[in-house]
Amino acid sequence: MSSRLVAVTYDAQDPAALAVFWGQLLGREVVPEGKGVLLPGDDTQVGVRFVAATEPTGAESLHLHLTSTSLDDQQRSVDVAMSLGGRHLDVGQLPEEGHIVLADPEGNAFCVIGPDSSFLAGCGYLGEVACDGGREVGVFWSEALGWPLVWDQDEETAVQSPLGGTKVAWGGPPDSPQVDRDRQRFHLAATDVPTEVARLVSLGATLLAERDGGVELADPGGHEFLVAPEA
Repeated sequence: MSSRLVAVTYDAQDPAALAVFWGQLLGREVVPEGKGVLLPGDDTQVGVRFVAATEPTGAESLHLHLTSTSLDDQQRSVDVAMSLGGRHLDVGQLPEEGHIVLADPEGNAFCVIGPDSSFLAGCGYLGEVACDGGREVGVFWSEALGWPLVWDQDEETAVQSPLGGTKVAWGGPPDSPQVDRDRQRFHLAATDVPTEVARLVSLGATLLAERDGGVELADPGGHEFLVAPEA
């Protein structure tokens, strides 16, 4: 049986404050947990979790894409983010690209996508988790989650739950060797963790160590993720 993607986990200096920012921006409940704060998702929207950073971390390995239904709706999301402590971020984007790049109060980048994105049509407000990694990584996650590839072209891949909702996408060349731990990671749940870990290793994951009540592995791009028991 495939793992269930519970959330994208962010290391944070102040998990509670960052969860308030994202909870208000996404319109989600903020649920304190033993090791952090969770903004639960549902069958079609990926959850987001914030935990205290316990060791040095490297560059961002992913960022979120929020969708909009009109230019006014796009600007509303930007205004809400700015009022909560977000800021504009210059990554060399061009005005005609139609998306607005922002950073949350701890500098994590995210984009508010314009209303003309056919790729994210019908995906919900949290339309996409955009990740680093080549095609091999996307294929691995398709098999790991049991989600079909909905995009596979020129080293860019994307998967989506059969129920629809948030897409998870990878783009770019294969990853360079990592030096530091990722700042963001996937949190998976499984009913039988040892069996699921063995299955993921057979698909190309690397076993790392027991951690945070589960087992940490790395995908074929070297990005860490956690498999924990179903709550």
